[in-house]
Amino acid sequence: MKKNIFYFLFVLVILIVISGCNSNNDVAPETQGEQDTLAQCLTEKGAKMYGTEWCGYCKKQKESFGSSFQYVDYVNCEEKPNECQEAGVKGYPTWKINGENYAGLQPLDRLATLSGC
Repeated sequence: MKKNIFYFLFVLVILIVISGCNSNNDVAPETQGEQDTLAQCLTEKGAKMYGTEWCGYCKKQKESFGSSFQYVDYVNCEEKPNECQEAGVKGYPTWKINGENYAGLQPLDRLATLSGC
């Protein structure tokens, strides 16, 4: 009986350790903070990303920001086709920065340079 209790406690401790080590921090705090700052700066400077939910490159662009994408001013062109047409969007994703359109997947450092962030 004591052996079973010991075994149970041992497994319980292992599970607790594993769950603590397997937290969902795929991005280092410094990187996550840099992405938050960039995403917020882009929005403050009036930059917008135009895209759709089905667009693979749009998904990759969103993934490049990780959880920081929540701060990006994003226009879904399926939901707001008139806004996208008025912005001159011809493909996805398209970034509008300082009145200029930049089509295609953009590296974060290029977005920072184009926007002055």
